[in-house]
Amino acid sequence: MGRYTGPKLRKARRVGIDLGSKQNSQKTAKRLNIVPGQHGQRFRRKKRASEYGTQLLEKQKVRFMYGVSERQLRRYIVIAQKNPQATGEELLNILERRLDNVLFRLGLAPTRNMSRQLIVHGHAQVNGRKIDRPSCQVSVGDIITLSPTAQEIPDITRCIANKEYKPPSWMQKKAIAGKIARLPTRKDIDDPIDAQLIVEYYSR
Repeated sequence: MGRYTGPKLRKARRVGIDLGSKQNSQKTAKRLNIVPGQHGQRFRRKKRASEYGTQLLEKQKVRFMYGVSERQLRRYIVIAQKNPQATGEELLNILERRLDNVLFRLGLAPTRNMSRQLIVHGHAQVNGRKIDRPSCQVSVGDIITLSPTAQEIPDITRCIANKEYKPPSWMQKKAIAGKIARLPTRKDIDDPIDAQLIVEYYSR
């Protein structure tokens, strides 16, 4: 199955949190408690009772948030399981180091969807080389920036001009360039993600 291209807010309403896929966070927040579907207005969100349902919802939340396919997430789980002491944290480490997420975390793109589009169109550069794969894993010491053409896009220009935004502490940012100072840890991720539930889901 290919990448989901339907309404982005529908997925946020399904899992009940803002997935960062829309620029208007206030509009998103107003509808998060209404489940998608014809009768969504009449039924408020119900807590999933089963253990499987809770694990499935957490897995879907991470998939939608980072924009990865089921196949990609399974591959990341296999890689993360090589570190049996902290499989969940290793999984989040891999997801955070995706180039599309890095551009978003650096504040060089308003959403992960836009950062993914910038990369596919050849506007992202790592250590001076053009990279067109959103799944590319960055490493400590890498320098990430955007092409001059991308910097002229209005949404990107506004992001660059936002002096109030502070990237996570595992990154360093100066003007339009970002540097990976160290590997991310669980404490660097503010999103409400329970990675252990995802590990348990794939361990069934």
